[in-house]
Formats: sequence, structure tokens, C-alpha cells
Amino acid sequence: MNTRTLVLHGLALLAVSGAAQAQQIFLCVDADGRKELTDSRKGKNCKMLDLPGATIPAPGGARRGTTPAAPAVAPANFPRVESSEQKARDADRRAILTDELNTENRKLADLRKEFNNGEPERRADERNSTKYQERVAGLKDSIARAEQNVEALKRELANIK
Repeated sequence: MNTRTLVLHGLALLAVSGAAQAQQIFLCVDADGRKELTDSRKGKNCKMLDLPGATIPAPGGARRGTTPAAPAVAPANFPRVESSEQKARDADRRAILTDELNTENRKLADLRKEFNNGEPERRADERNSTKYQERVAGLKDSIARAEQNVEALKRELANIK
């Protein structure tokens, strides 16, 4: 990250934390070259940043200890989706996700069959063990990815109303 990005992140953090008074901000660099923004000098490699208008109000005027503002209400002319149309969209989404889940399950079954409990059959081009071991490791990775995909698709399907 460059210094400007770090400063912007620091300012955003100060705004979120509810800082309303002027505050000194230091840019410190550690022995490994990592940069950190802080409100106190932590060593020799810290320099105070000159930030004009260092008074930063919290977003929405909220202060610590106050209740958050009510959620924004959509304008009257905001487009609405009829419930029947939303149900149709949800049904389409469910069908697509179910199709993807079935495809991913078939792929996972094929990978597990080829993996053969960690001992897949050797191919003609795998006379040395290194190529064979690389393929076994690749199959193992592919199985793990396919399992993650199946779980993600199941979660998505569960989230459909």
C-alpha cells in the first residue's frame, strides 16, 4: 500500500471510531518496512502527518453510546418487484443452483472414482513416480475444491426463500 492509501484507511478508521476532536496521527514504519497508522509515536521511524481539517465527524453524525439511525426508506418511486415475479425469479435461481449442484456432485463422484482412495491407476506416461505423485496431489486438490463447491451450492440453496 502506498502512503496515501494508508492515510485514507486511517482517516476512515478514525471516522468509524467516532473521533470528533483534532488528533495527532503518526505514520510508523517497522524494521520489515510495514507501515502502520497510529495515534501515538511508537519509535524513531514514526513521523507525524499533517492532515488539514483533522476534525472528523462520525458517519451519520453518530457518536459512541448513541443508538444508530433508522434504516433509510426507499423513495416512493423506487421500482418494486411483484411477489409472483420474485417467486418466479427464486424458482429459476433454485433450478439453476440445483443443476449446478448435480453437475458438481457428478464431477466429485468421478474424481473420487479416479482417485481410488489415494491409489489411482498409473497411466502409460507416468513411468516415474514424480509424475504419478503430482497427478495424485492434483486429484486430491480437485476433490477438495469440488467438495467446497458442493457445500457452497448447498448453502446458497438453503438461503433461497
